[in-house]
Amino acid sequence: MLRRFMAYYRPHKRLFLLDFSCAVVAALLELAFPMAVQWVSDELLPTKDWNAIAVACTALLFVYLFAMFMHFIVGYWGHMLGINIETDMRQQAFNHLQRLSFRYFDNTKTGHLMSRITNDLFDIGEMAHHGPEDMFIALMTFAGAFGIMWTVDWQLALITFAVVPILIALIAYFNVKLNQAAKQMFENIADVNARVEDSVSGIRVVKSFGNETYEIERFRRNNAGLRRAKLRAYLAISLSSSGMYMLNRMIMLIVLVAGAWFAYQGRITYGELVAFLLYVQVFLKPIDKINALMEMYPKGMAGFRRFCDLIDTEPDVKDAPDAIDVPSLRGDIEFRNVTFGYEPHTKVLRNVSLKIRAGETVALVGPSGAGKSTICSLIPRFYDVDEGEITIDGIPIKKMTQHSLRSKIGVVQQDVFLFNGTIRENIAYGKLGASEAEIMEAARRAHLEDMIRELPDGLDTVIGERGLKLSGGQRQRLAIARMFLKNPPILILDEATSALDTETERIIQQALEELAVNRTTIVIAHRLATIRGADRIFVVNGDGIAEEGRHEELLAQGGIYARLHRAQFGETLVT
Repeated sequence: MLRRFMAYYRPHKRLFLLDFSCAVVAALLELAFPMAVQWVSDELLPTKDWNAIAVACTALLFVYLFAMFMHFIVGYWGHMLGINIETDMRQQAFNHLQRLSFRYFDNTKTGHLMSRITNDLFDIGEMAHHGPEDMFIALMTFAGAFGIMWTVDWQLALITFAVVPILIALIAYFNVKLNQAAKQMFENIADVNARVEDSVSGIRVVKSFGNETYEIERFRRNNAGLRRAKLRAYLAISLSSSGMYMLNRMIMLIVLVAGAWFAYQGRITYGELVAFLLYVQVFLKPIDKINALMEMYPKGMAGFRRFCDLIDTEPDVKDAPDAIDVPSLRGDIEFRNVTFGYEPHTKVLRNVSLKIRAGETVALVGPSGAGKSTICSLIPRFYDVDEGEITIDGIPIKKMTQHSLRSKIGVVQQDVFLFNGTIRENIAYGKLGASEAEIMEAARRAHLEDMIRELPDGLDTVIGERGLKLSGGQRQRLAIARMFLKNPPILILDEATSALDTETERIIQQALEELAVNRTTIVIAHRLATIRGADRIFVVNGDGIAEEGRHEELLAQGGIYARLHRAQFGETLVT
């Protein structure tokens, strides 16, 4: 895991070397300061040469100024290194999410994904900056300070070192506790994010049922769980830091007593005692750094492990190594003995075979759950079939790149998704970089021109999150305008007008009929009146394609379609 983490330093190795080098220089200067104090105390003070003392102190001031500059570089450029690595990881995570297939999103909460990309990576930057640098500097400073202390008085050095095993044991013990707490904390943060995302996205449902109190209670439980996890983490941190504080002070006290006794006996000079006490401070600083690193490491690595879990998730739908970019498609679609299920133990489609000719308008009807939307989701390869094959123009869709395949297919659904932005941006999503004239022509063909003309900001009107400032019909027409702009040869209309009033449905149905001209069009509809003019109608049930034919032919057969028709229109209209 550490080796994998270190790979993220490669693109920023120059910045890392700059930060690392300055940190080493700053650490060496820390080691030099007690030596300078000892030299002034034992060599210059007895001579009473104030000019020499002034020169030495002035030189020491310049050394401090240089050290300050080194610390500035470490503080700013070092954190830039950490932020760059964090940014790279966040971008990689988002890029990977774009590659994952629908099945992953079907089984993963949006709030958990948001947490992976945001909260989980917050501590990565700090760990990336301080991790390797602080560990190396701590070991170097630790060894250097102990070596110099040994030259001053080896017995005092051994007394100081005796407590180090206790410090290491303390750090290791609380590191395990903190690791467990950090893992739980990230899981609770993800749950809180998921709860917030659910409640905010479904706020209209919450309020319509008057369930605000219920949602507040559910959030309270998640929030309390996060509180407990964070308290456990900070309990481990507090016990560790307070124990470290006491041990550090005990070391100072023991060294002060023992050093004073040695100075009283004349074994060391007063300057050596002062220098030794300063070196004890330098000696203990690396332990503080390592302790801080041990507190940071579990949180950083817990986030990194969750990040790796996301990155290591392979998409169910992948481009084959020899996949081709199809420049154009006519729209001849064929299903050959297709079997598919969203879960391994349940099959939605079994041995489904059907052919759709280029430029033909076909309709899929049947009871809910029969597999109509599933058939339409398999054509753009949102999911891969379990058995069988789907071809377009005789080419298996698995041999096409996903991008080139989906660029030739347009989908208009009942539940239209619009981005939080302007009307212009949402229409232009169908063809990025479209001109003003192209956008307005698409709006005109979708019967949006009058609405846009009445708005104060026209195309630049902000429509709110998911287009909440627009009516259902306006959102649907905007989605149709987006599809006019995309201009795909294959069109899928999934219940595109079922939730609209009669007048709005008539307008949108007219736009959809214009959109379907000269395209292979697949319509899913429960309202049979909207598909009377289809070239062919497929009746889908749990056994696959149960019936096929034109509207009049299926009525004459007196089968499933005829029964559906009677249920909607009554016996008198079945002629």
